[in-house]
Amino acid sequence: MDLDSEQQTQRTDTVSVTAENGIDADLMRLIRQKNKASMTAKVDPLSRLEGALAVHCRVDLESRTVLNSASMATLFKGYESLLPGRALKQVGMVSATASGICGGVHATASALCLEMALGLKPPPLGIVLRNLLLSCQYLNDNCMHLFVLAGPDYSQQVIEQSNPEIWVKACQSHCRHQQLHGYQHVSDILHDLNKGGALYREALHMVALARQAYTVLGGKYPHSESIIPGGVSIHVDAGKMADFSRILQPFASYSRKTAAVWDEVFDFMLDANPLYEDIGRSVASMLDFGQWDHPDHYDGSYAHCDAWGEKRWSTPAVMIRGELLCTRLSLLNAGMEEFLDYSFQQRSQDEQDLIKADPLGNPVSAYHPWNKRTQNPKSLNPQAYSWGSSLSWRGHNFEVGAYARLYLTAAARKIPDNPFVAATGRSLEFCLPVSGGTGLAMQWRIPPVWNAFERNRARAYSLAFNFSVTQENIAIAGQLIRKGETLTHVALDNNKPGVQLGVGLWGASRGFLAHWAVIREHVIDNYQIAIPSRINVGTCTPGHEPGPLEMALQNTPIIESSFSNASDFSGIDIQRTIQSFDPCMSCTAHVLIDKTEEVLVREIDTHFPAVSV
Repeated sequence: MDLDSEQQTQRTDTVSVTAENGIDADLMRLIRQKNKASMTAKVDPLSRLEGALAVHCRVDLESRTVLNSASMATLFKGYESLLPGRALKQVGMVSATASGICGGVHATASALCLEMALGLKPPPLGIVLRNLLLSCQYLNDNCMHLFVLAGPDYSQQVIEQSNPEIWVKACQSHCRHQQLHGYQHVSDILHDLNKGGALYREALHMVALARQAYTVLGGKYPHSESIIPGGVSIHVDAGKMADFSRILQPFASYSRKTAAVWDEVFDFMLDANPLYEDIGRSVASMLDFGQWDHPDHYDGSYAHCDAWGEKRWSTPAVMIRGELLCTRLSLLNAGMEEFLDYSFQQRSQDEQDLIKADPLGNPVSAYHPWNKRTQNPKSLNPQAYSWGSSLSWRGHNFEVGAYARLYLTAAARKIPDNPFVAATGRSLEFCLPVSGGTGLAMQWRIPPVWNAFERNRARAYSLAFNFSVTQENIAIAGQLIRKGETLTHVALDNNKPGVQLGVGLWGASRGFLAHWAVIREHVIDNYQIAIPSRINVGTCTPGHEPGPLEMALQNTPIIESSFSNASDFSGIDIQRTIQSFDPCMSCTAHVLIDKTEEVLVREIDTHFPAVSV
């Protein structure tokens, strides 16, 4: 879509703001140019599956402040349009490829969605095996994010160049947690965080272990065809489970080391310059549907989703501005609204078949995903600045992430009793099992300030959370196998006539993932997918509340100290904020220097390198 035909607001030396969306005129001009370029460029059609992100910022280098920001999804995804009209047996195979690197979680969300619509209840072992496959993908992605993608932003190579005064302090600072991670000076850690350094290489080794474990159960990674509605199509025995457990055992000590490394780095940097507390700072507004279904409680039904949702090993919940508002899975779903007020997308105007209530009778909005139909836009929205949308809960924007699972589970205090992890209301306490030992004790605490450092710190502790849940599910699988309960799936029943509603409320490593379906007479009538990165980089709401990433950037100071003018400004503080959300799409930051026409372009590394298993 060519937006040059729009009337352009004239530039002034002060920030001018458009009528509604809160984005200043110069950023809107850049967005129009970027959108025009993306629509005229020759693009590999397969690259549209992931999409791309362009983050636009206006920065005042004199006052060292980000003045304004806008996150723009640069391509129309529209993947859901492939699903309507398809037979139900095809849905999982198609929807699983909505992401090139997260096929397993999409396959599971799709399976949950159809199980709910068709009334399927997987056998206990099938539920447990899906949990274990999910954990492998989380272990893989957390290591990759912490040390391969985000980690180098805190390395010697970066800090010595952007903030030499902090590097000098790092060389003089003794580590507080040497007994946990083995490093004597903070500078030693920063050195090993270099791209290609020891921590980088170690993370790739752990990634390979997680993928190896996944293939033991799932057959292949990341697009396993074994996850199906009704359970999984694979069969396991005690020997296979023993191999799986053995492969993952190194994650016990690695989880503790990872948390200690990032505690060391972030505590040091905050001591070196307290202004780092404001990097990517936001209010704590987040939502997660919970993870890891309990085989004693999950039955796949919407009628009982509040009960089985509460028994998940991470708790479904929403927090808005620091207040925990809801832990009922049905109400979390019913409160979802997707707004296109500032999107180039366009909503279908056909209201004949609107879903007005969920199966429990809770009212749902006309803007609920069950009521959205993906279509090409036919007219221009003058306030639009992204091909994304604003997925909100009762009108409020929220962020999602692995960190949200820790935060909400800790705050809600509803996690089922188990020997490995407990919620206190202010923290999560872990006891990681080790061979021949009494267990490794760890604790993650809800931080008083929510910012880029705390997103990554919580991501580090997510390894311990994932490993803890994995250990209990391994134990449950062993018990089921010893009792002879080895059935892993039930048949796909496609005989329910009329209209059925389904929703797969699940998650990816970057945050919650959901698939919504409306089924009419045995075929898909409507299908919608919400992925975490698109939520975090979403637009502002109709009430003009910025999207999660936009909000975080607008609170970010420029602490980088070594630049003398725009030409040698790296934008590392902006990059750290963006990376703390772990976007799964190609990402570029476009930094407009205030009171000039100069635009700096910075590539954000979001691509997984090849790893041999």
